[in-house]
Amino acid sequence: MSGITIAVDGPGSAGKGTVARGVARALGYQYIDTGSMYRALALFALHKGVSWSDGPALAALAAALRFHFRWDGDHLRVEVDEIDVTREIRDDAIGRGASDVSIHPEVRTTLVALQRALAREGGVVMDGRDIGTVVLPDAALKVFLDAGIDERAQRRHEELLRRGEQLSFAHVRAGLEARDRQDTEREHSPLVAASDAIHLDTSDLTIRQAIDAVLALARERERTRSAP
Repeated sequence: MSGITIAVDGPGSAGKGTVARGVARALGYQYIDTGSMYRALALFALHKGVSWSDGPALAALAAALRFHFRWDGDHLRVEVDEIDVTREIRDDAIGRGASDVSIHPEVRTTLVALQRALAREGGVVMDGRDIGTVVLPDAALKVFLDAGIDERAQRRHEELLRRGEQLSFAHVRAGLEARDRQDTEREHSPLVAASDAIHLDTSDLTIRQAIDAVLALARERERTRSAP
């Protein structure tokens, strides 16, 4: 193994993707954005005419897709079947589709198997909503990031405005609340902190402070693992 496995979970816009990417870059680890896999599945299903409510068909489609994550300077590119979908999957409607497709147990089973295969060699930072509880229950470090709903909505609203999407703050906040309910109340793999996860509230932290906090934890776990 080239390093430890790090699981980063949390609700939307809590900062888990930004923090996980920063930690992976600092440690020289592979970064796997599992949320992008669900978003990409929703996108490809839309293009291929597969209903987001058809679990078996979605699972079959997921099994046929080939996911690849690569760095382009400081930016992570997401490629599926050699097609760069980085921008398309960030669309707000595709985000809602990701939540819809993720409720199907057969879809989660298929993608979890792919995610575990990607993490098999270690040296991985993986973020999502069920990493520490389902995908990598034996991860050396589990972190659950959170922030207040208004702070998360503000971050998401600003992100959308930067991309030219003119949605109201109230609309964005309501969307996050709906996603939170769907994620926490779904029957299979709900969003919940692992019992051994370290909680980190990012509401009042800068990106750098949040990354440094997780880095300190990761380096301590690395030292523990390498100790005789």
